[in-house]
Amino acid sequence: MKSLLLVPALLAAAAQAAPVTYEIDPTHTYPSFEADHMGMSYWRGKLNKNVGTIVYDKTTGMGSVDVKMDLASIDFGLAAMNAWATGKDFFNVEKNPSATFKGRFDGAKAGVPTQVVGELTLNGQTRPMTLTVHQLKCMPHPMNKRDFCGADASGSFNRDEFGLGAGKEWGFKMDVSLRIQVEAVAME
Repeated sequence: MKSLLLVPALLAAAAQAAPVTYEIDPTHTYPSFEADHMGMSYWRGKLNKNVGTIVYDKTTGMGSVDVKMDLASIDFGLAAMNAWATGKDFFNVEKNPSATFKGRFDGAKAGVPTQVVGELTLNGQTRPMTLTVHQLKCMPHPMNKRDFCGADASGSFNRDEFGLGAGKEWGFKMDVSLRIQVEAVAME
């Protein structure tokens, strides 16, 4: 008899553990980066246009991330640098207009993942990349009353591995830090 009483409780727990799909809010999501400038300083920039989805199960901490970044929206804060970066000598946005990061949540502690294990596709090449999750929080959106989540994650990659070695011969370091701060709203 006791086992029959547990069935509704187990079904209720399973229903609560359902993953939710969230649409990335492009007005609150800005992948940003730091890149060396001849060992003298670091140039910082961001990508102003992006789209994507996050699937997240708040009970288990499992889920996935799919972010597409528009490389033509790169913003160093200097128009000449933006034009060079999007031109044929670097990103060549006519040939490769976007970069993507796709991954799955991993290492959950109390329902919150500690990392996103995935792949970065840049310049037509795909390489493994892991992002460390520094923060993830979900709550009801104060205006539209749907669930929404925000997170901050970072990692690094070697741009030379993606065929983006410009400046290497002048002493530019090839390591780039990538940080993605994201907000996403549950899809209806």
